[in-house]
Amino acid sequence: MPNIQEELETKLALGEPTKYKVLLHNDDYTSMEFVVEVLMHVFHKSLHDSEQIMLEIHEAGKGVCGIFTYQIAETKVHQVKTLAKSNGFPLLATMEEV
Repeated sequence: MPNIQEELETKLALGEPTKYKVLLHNDDYTSMEFVVEVLMHVFHKSLHDSEQIMLEIHEAGKGVCGIFTYQIAETKVHQVKTLAKSNGFPLLATMEEV
């Protein structure tokens, strides 16, 4: 029986995962205090950072809350939606590829 050797060249190209920024959007109904609470509890921002981001959202119409991998960004968007709905606010969170 002949001895057959196969040589396989396998190269794994591991790159950085695609990142997504999570955005909160301004509306006329959600209170600034609630936005600050969401930023502190969902995104683990300090009070100072939360207030700065909230002001950016208020003035520019939207603001970046963080940059995450797809699954984490999707989870954060869902957490914001659930929290806002349970508190009677229409706060919108979206995600965009960086």
